[in-house]
Amino acid sequence: MYYNKNFYQIKSNNEIFDKIVEEKSSVGYYKLPYQDTVYIKEFSKTVKQKDIVVVGIGGSSLGTYAIHQFLQHKENDKKLHFLESTDPLDLQRRISKIDLEDVLFIIISKSGTTIETISILKYLHCITRIDSNNTVCVTENNSKLNDFAKSKNIKTFEIPKNVGGRFSVFSNVGLLPLAIMGLDIDKLLSGCAEVSNSFFNKNEYFDTLMEKARFIVENKSRFNINVLFSYSSSLEGFNKWYVQLWGESLGKININGTKQALTPIGLIGPVDQHSFLQLIIEGKRDKTVTFIKVDDFKNDMKIPEISLAYLDELDYINNLEFKDLINKQADATIKAIEDLEDIPCDTIILKSQDEHSIGKLMFSYELLTSIVGSFVQINSYDQPGVESGKIILKKVLKKKIK
Repeated sequence: MYYNKNFYQIKSNNEIFDKIVEEKSSVGYYKLPYQDTVYIKEFSKTVKQKDIVVVGIGGSSLGTYAIHQFLQHKENDKKLHFLESTDPLDLQRRISKIDLEDVLFIIISKSGTTIETISILKYLHCITRIDSNNTVCVTENNSKLNDFAKSKNIKTFEIPKNVGGRFSVFSNVGLLPLAIMGLDIDKLLSGCAEVSNSFFNKNEYFDTLMEKARFIVENKSRFNINVLFSYSSSLEGFNKWYVQLWGESLGKININGTKQALTPIGLIGPVDQHSFLQLIIEGKRDKTVTFIKVDDFKNDMKIPEISLAYLDELDYINNLEFKDLINKQADATIKAIEDLEDIPCDTIILKSQDEHSIGKLMFSYELLTSIVGSFVQINSYDQPGVESGKIILKKVLKKKIK
């Protein structure tokens, strides 16, 4: 008897685990936690410029920005800038803040032909010099950008072909600018390795990530919106990175020809308690919520022991540390949602604002994305929907030139 089918079934955890293990031989981000960083650290020590400018978009900048924003308090006295948008007013404003005589440009494009990045590079080339003294490129070894760099004797750093842009933050894409800014990239990778080792040894992170992924997949028709509620302003960049990672990886058509729809939303508490929280609590039950808290902000700033005219009824907040206030706000919101008993939620607590913690958080989300993609049987690493738009844009622009 011959049996054939054109539909998929949700597989067991062990089957999904075996698929992820198999991916390790072809998907490059799994190996990044164990790379040698000596070359990056040695180069970073030679950088004397004060303004460090990342020129890249999407996966070439969002991860770096996420870590930079989370760890600004640990950086050196250099200034990190990001040029990514082709919005002329925004671009002009950002460039005006850069000392073009004391700058290192880091041009990042995996393909080497990203229109936004090359457009900005062309503009920079017209307003200042672009040469081996003030520019490095991060790209694939056989890209056109790599050829451009060689023609000008500009130093290049490789993006491995099997590391996709949105999974590339722990490659040279992110490690290079972050090392230059004085962050401990080895501690970043140690956080990644802790998650990786735990998962592949079927320890704590195996259970945590498999359970979460399975719930999301088994309930994706009902709860198709996944909300991150981050209780630290320093996680706003992480939220943006998560939105790209989740949306671009999981918004696909699976082997059954079914359009998958897991919509990511990133919120910052307590600001969004005064807006989106109303929708979560009394709106349609189509969302899961993940809260992220920082256990220790390592800052003792307090609300002063003073009374203000007509506001003395709020004196009960006097002497309360702000780090305790924001975490109590988080706890109150979590309790309000848990009490409803019909909104799936979970909580992630970061030990502190350091390299190891953000490494663990980001690598766990990369792994979670891969696991969910395997459950719904899609390719988590391509982006045909994005590529179609790029093809149309190139055709339009080439036609205009002719």
